[in-house]
Amino acid sequence: MKQDTTTEYITGVNPGHRIIKPIAHIHSDFPSKFGIPRQSGLAASLRSRIIFEKEFRNADALRGLSDFSHIWLIWGFSENTERGWSLTVRPPRLGGNTRMGVFSTRSPFRPNGLGLSSVKIEEIRESSDEGPVIIISGGDLMDKTPIYDIKPYISHDIHEDARCGFQEETRNYRLQVNFPRRLLLRIPENLRQGLLEVLSQDPRPSYHHDPERIYGFPFDRFDVRFKVEKDTLTVTDIVTVP
Repeated sequence: MKQDTTTEYITGVNPGHRIIKPIAHIHSDFPSKFGIPRQSGLAASLRSRIIFEKEFRNADALRGLSDFSHIWLIWGFSENTERGWSLTVRPPRLGGNTRMGVFSTRSPFRPNGLGLSSVKIEEIRESSDEGPVIIISGGDLMDKTPIYDIKPYISHDIHEDARCGFQEETRNYRLQVNFPRRLLLRIPENLRQGLLEVLSQDPRPSYHHDPERIYGFPFDRFDVRFKVEKDTLTVTDIVTVP
């Protein structure tokens, strides 16, 4: 059966199989995939909102959640349903040429198209028309991504002796960001730090190394354009999207 993560998964083969469907959708500053942080927590200043589906807009479902600082989000790669998956993938941080097994990566092209993110709760707010809304920071999700479950992050989730495989080689990778003040002032103050963090992570495909090429990605209501030479990213323009 073809999967569609924007609606529901059907799991199991028996008549009693279980249907899982979105409980919520996220609202972030990324209307497309380009520019989204490659992992949660890399751009800690980014803010997003979790808006529940109508049947889950009940404060009782969130009772006690405000006592936790972080949560796990289980969500769907809703833009990748047509592409399928393969046994091996090419992680961007390894230059896009080295293949690794899909289960040793966090590639979006997976058998079941599910993602996992650890994010910080900034606030749980009651809205008259949207019910309880969770304001989070450090997300790595595209706007309108379906969320299938939320679980509290607890101290036992930390493994001090964890080994991170090939991720260890690139975990401290950062670019210097040259953001001319006249362009930075076009971005609302509450969005600036998050955007700077995103840019420092190098949003380009890792196999692109043309210092003259101008890249761009949508962020909130802006198109952010930049180029990269060696270890410095320079913002060349900020265009307001109508």
